[in-house]
Amino acid sequence: MSNLTPSEHQSIASSHVGDAVKLTRRRVLGALLGLGAAASYIHPNRAQAAAPGNRGKIPRLASGKPDFSGIWQTLSEADHGLEPHGNRADAPPGPGVVDGNYIPYLPEALERRRKNFEQRDKLDPTAKGWTPGVPRLAYYPAPFQVFQRKEDITIVPQFGHGVRTIWTNGTRHPDGEAKEYWLGDSRGKWEGDTLVVDVVDFNDETWLDRAGNFHSEALHVVERWKFLDPDTIEYSATLEDPKVYSRPWRLSVLLHRRRDRNFQLIEDYRFTVPYDQYYPPQKP
Repeated sequence: MSNLTPSEHQSIASSHVGDAVKLTRRRVLGALLGLGAAASYIHPNRAQAAAPGNRGKIPRLASGKPDFSGIWQTLSEADHGLEPHGNRADAPPGPGVVDGNYIPYLPEALERRRKNFEQRDKLDPTAKGWTPGVPRLAYYPAPFQVFQRKEDITIVPQFGHGVRTIWTNGTRHPDGEAKEYWLGDSRGKWEGDTLVVDVVDFNDETWLDRAGNFHSEALHVVERWKFLDPDTIEYSATLEDPKVYSRPWRLSVLLHRRRDRNFQLIEDYRFTVPYDQYYPPQKP
């Protein structure tokens, strides 16, 4: 999940938010995109789209393609459970975000989901501080930032330390033996103003929500990103996994632009918390 060196992990674990931002955001995003203070970056088209007289006009790149740059977050209860669910001790109720309400599990997979739910406080990968994965990253209840260029789109979540790249330069998934990536391999194309992303080459280490919904390494996801207005994205994902589901199924949520004054991402590396007591070393 991370390419940080051991010394960098120690530095993150022992530092406050400001130091973590300097170390990771500047190194990863500054080097990747050349944006300097990347977490506070707002694309100039964002201001243009919000100007009086431009209501309804979505931000665009110089190429004319929609520009999803910005910080986004869902307001849905999807991460507590993709299917309709009542309130429980560890989650609020939610109406569900799955077409047809229920995920079409194979019988043996449904039994595993039941066991996952019963032990969700221990087994949920995000409870360990691991990346939410795809598609969960989009509706995990924490903000994520999008940086967009002609050839690629970079997604940086506040939680879990994963950096996702969606290639939009016409390249294909790598050939050969299947890879097993935490975030899969993402290749995007445009259908009008809708970004369609094909994602394969997953591992089976991530869940789809806190209720124990899961997938195997055979997961295939097709995402669709579409502006409803300059500050709202309709995000949908169709999931196919013959080892777990009896047929493909679809979920959809809305993503809202964070417009809070001076808002920026603050790294949330919970997997480092157990080491906080050791760093920095205490004086004798």
